[in-house]
Amino acid sequence: MADFDPVDLEVWNNLFAQVAEEMGAALGRSALSPNIKERRDRSCAVFDGAGRLIAQAAHIPVHLGATPTSVRAAIERVPLGDGEDAILNDPFAGGTHLPDVTLVGALDVVGERFYLANRAHHADVGGRAPGSFAVGVVAPPGELPEAPAVEVAVGPRYRGSRAAQRATSGALTIDDEGIRLPPTRLTGEVAEAFARASRTPDERRGDLAAQRASLEVGRRRLRELCDRYGAPAVAAQGAALRDYAARLMRRALAAIPPGTYAFADSLDDDGAGTEEVGIRVRLTVDGERAVVDFSDSDPESPGPLNAVYPVTLSAVLYCFRLLCPDDTPTNEGLLDPIEVVAPAGTIVNARPPRAVAAGNVETSQRIVDVVLGALAQALPGRIPAASAGTMSNLMFGGVRDGRPFAYYETLPGGAGGGPEGPGAHAIQTHMTNTWSTPTEALEHALPVRVRRHALRRGSGGAGRHPGGDGIERAIEFLAPATVTLVGDRRRRPPYGLAGGGPGACGEDTVERAGRAVRLPSKCTFEALPGDVLTIRTPGGGGWGRP
Repeated sequence: MADFDPVDLEVWNNLFAQVAEEMGAALGRSALSPNIKERRDRSCAVFDGAGRLIAQAAHIPVHLGATPTSVRAAIERVPLGDGEDAILNDPFAGGTHLPDVTLVGALDVVGERFYLANRAHHADVGGRAPGSFAVGVVAPPGELPEAPAVEVAVGPRYRGSRAAQRATSGALTIDDEGIRLPPTRLTGEVAEAFARASRTPDERRGDLAAQRASLEVGRRRLRELCDRYGAPAVAAQGAALRDYAARLMRRALAAIPPGTYAFADSLDDDGAGTEEVGIRVRLTVDGERAVVDFSDSDPESPGPLNAVYPVTLSAVLYCFRLLCPDDTPTNEGLLDPIEVVAPAGTIVNARPPRAVAAGNVETSQRIVDVVLGALAQALPGRIPAASAGTMSNLMFGGVRDGRPFAYYETLPGGAGGGPEGPGAHAIQTHMTNTWSTPTEALEHALPVRVRRHALRRGSGGAGRHPGGDGIERAIEFLAPATVTLVGDRRRRPPYGLAGGGPGACGEDTVERAGRAVRLPSKCTFEALPGDVLTIRTPGGGGWGRP
């Protein structure tokens, strides 16, 4: 580190990050699906010759923390020459869930090897239902599933035991969620097989072509850096950035009072009959090192809430990155002084063939809640209350006028209030960083009409610094569609801190022929023309006594 000045390293971090930003811009401009183009459900990053993350764009935390494992899996299994690409979406080979498709491209410059990677969420990759999320609650044709009559739990945060879970039925597997690609050299034949597995193959072809174009932009920009400064200097600066990030993380850990801090919370249910899926953490800080231990978390689930290890790693990385200065380089050096213990076979480290689609979007959020809850005990004046704690996933698809359609989006909620001020309204928080689809784009691309898109006033928790409000989004279907909902925080609200109150739970309803039905948070049903689906997302918890 003595040869590198922090000011110079900040410049280099910006140079590398700009390569990833330009990759993301190219991917967004050329993609076909609203999910990638409008919602920006995409991420890009730059890696060294060993597959270690050098820098990333300001994209999606749950993607970027896990992408290094995908890159290394591709390197190990697919020998890539300069300019060649690999594709994978296998969660058990470094992926997150099947709709997140990762492309890895190789670049050789004057004896130095680099890799570029992007990850994009494809709206459909096959499986039981449009959107490629399978759940256990599936309503028969013509019927609507109804949420069980349960009281919202507003008492102490989850401290339950595994014995509290109910027996389940209809266990799911990853094969229910769509096509699974191990690390594979990307050829025309592979791309076509992937596209044909989807309900919307033309859209898949277009989005995959956009990902390939994004890699080409990255190669061009990174080669320009190497031509300007020399490839060995570029590689050396990448290594220096990792060392610098590790040093900053050690400094942040050293500022935490030594000790062990425990916290627990739960997911409402797993979508297949199991309730109260608990996640428990013991955080031990000793000087410049930390151990984050999830050993007491519940076993893997019959439903799709299982998280693979890279997702858990991403969530932990995100939480500890928050403790560092804003200009800290975000790369794998941040994890050098942190050990993450997540035993195989638990909800935070699932094994094949478990279903994992919602582990990426829902369980990742609860992991953040419990890690931040533990950190709040160690650093009570720095950590905010819980945010919405769910991505409130909506998927639907069908056929209209002979043309298939499929759609996926996550809906924002309220951010938790914190020591420095109130939480933000209607925002994607923590492990997600996407945008909301503009109403005009949604109605143009799909047979729906947006009836309402507004703040859910009063849904944030009370406090000296109140939580932010969630949203209310009502969509009318203009054609028959298969709809899947995967959300959480419908029974256990986002917690408040320092005497602040909890945020409001979310709620999902559908109105058909004048009758409103409250839906389970995880279900699949057939929507009819004229049905109006309303999703009300949770608010954030409040911070401090009102």
